[in-house]
Amino acid sequence: MKKNNNKPLGIQLIENINKSSLSFKTYQVIVLIVTFFAYTSYHANRKTTSIVKQALDPQSLGVGPIFPWQGNSIRKSFRDGWFPFNGPDGTTLLGDLDVAFLFVYAIGMYFSGHVGDRMDLRVFLTAGMLGTGLFTALFGVGYWANIHSFYYYLIIQMIAGLFQSTGWPSVVAVVGNWFGKKKRGLIMGIWNAHTSVGNITGSLVASILLKYGWGWSMVVPGILIAFSGVVVFLLLPVHPESVGCNKDEDEVLLSPGKEEDEVNEQPLLRSRSDREEESCAVGFIEAWKIPGVAPFALCLFFAKLVAYTFLYWLPYYISHTAIDGRYFSNEESGNLSTLFDVGGVIGGILAGYISDKVGARAITAASFMYCAIPALYLYRSYGHISMTINIILMLIAGVFVNGPYALITTAVSADLGTHSSLKGNSRALATVTAIIDGTGSIGAAVGPFLTGYISADSWNAVFVMLMGAALVAGLFLTRLVVTEVNGKIQEFRSQGSSMSTNLQV
Repeated sequence: MKKNNNKPLGIQLIENINKSSLSFKTYQVIVLIVTFFAYTSYHANRKTTSIVKQALDPQSLGVGPIFPWQGNSIRKSFRDGWFPFNGPDGTTLLGDLDVAFLFVYAIGMYFSGHVGDRMDLRVFLTAGMLGTGLFTALFGVGYWANIHSFYYYLIIQMIAGLFQSTGWPSVVAVVGNWFGKKKRGLIMGIWNAHTSVGNITGSLVASILLKYGWGWSMVVPGILIAFSGVVVFLLLPVHPESVGCNKDEDEVLLSPGKEEDEVNEQPLLRSRSDREEESCAVGFIEAWKIPGVAPFALCLFFAKLVAYTFLYWLPYYISHTAIDGRYFSNEESGNLSTLFDVGGVIGGILAGYISDKVGARAITAASFMYCAIPALYLYRSYGHISMTINIILMLIAGVFVNGPYALITTAVSADLGTHSSLKGNSRALATVTAIIDGTGSIGAAVGPFLTGYISADSWNAVFVMLMGAALVAGLFLTRLVVTEVNGKIQEFRSQGSSMSTNLQV
């Protein structure tokens, strides 16, 4: 391999120490690990506000009683809260913070995908992580600076949302550059566990630090993502060609027994003329016209509406709902809510594996969304009976809510970003990912925003909204489901005819 000066400094250092170039397989492992921890840190930072809001908006204000078992320190934090969030409209103000963050995140997603396809994704991702860390920490600084202006926290959240929007299009584009369509659902289903791992990590870290002051619950995750950004800059190889890899070094894809058409599926095995066609990135409108982008994007709008309502409001809901006659503290509620994300890890892997096995992304995603409806109903109706029942139902809800969300934002986005209509142009990956997840993120903003208002009157109404959103999400995939079913029928008939012909011979 000829020397490539565009290699990240960390990669150059590793190769100098080993006195040899890294293999293609080693690069793939590095890409998976680095992007996994990068997006884990993004979600860990995003999750902190759902934990902190319990301290900002006290439970004692007309929501639920303070019990003796909660202790004086917790009683004090519930009673005092943090102005202006401890007033009668505190829940609404917290909902406004969520929707401001997610609205800017959604809009920023469209621009991030457009920019990401036109510049070095390693630099772009690093800048996004450093910015996210800075403004997450600045939110926490309000605790020590004794800042009580709602607009300070609103502006900080909006800027943080803009920097957060750089993450997803970048990591999906990088992974899509290194991995082809073969088993992409399973690989990305496992890889997408970073979303739930980030949520769990953010919940645990923020909950543990909350007792020392809610500012620490924001500052520490901010520092961690900034450190992760430096690691990304030092180690992340964006594309095989950026580090001098070619198909002769592809130890993974050219394994014994692999069919030629399977090899050709890989987006990274391109001729010189193909690479020249990549000089022009795909436009925003052109990307919307790729078959399947619009229905999956609209499906994700409602799927993320459900998922992000849980992301931002589940700890709050748990702390305000008696489970087996007992109300939970901030820390206990945050810790318990992580089980929803454990179910999400299982759901993401399961959805990816099933979609690979049956070769039908739309059927898998729609099926999971329909199953989420009874899962949500059961959790709301029976989750309060006992801790055991709550845990079981929360895990099941996490499987069916996060499964399709994970599938669409990973394997489906990567599939569509390397669609045959693009004629090998891989520079559509970030744009397509941004369109799908950006549209979904608008739904992610709508869900928590509506919940802030609706929950003040009835949590039953919130769950009705979520079940309706899950239904609509599945319906948006109807045409694609029908197409996939017809394709499977034709495939089955073709196999049957082939077997009959062989028997006659």
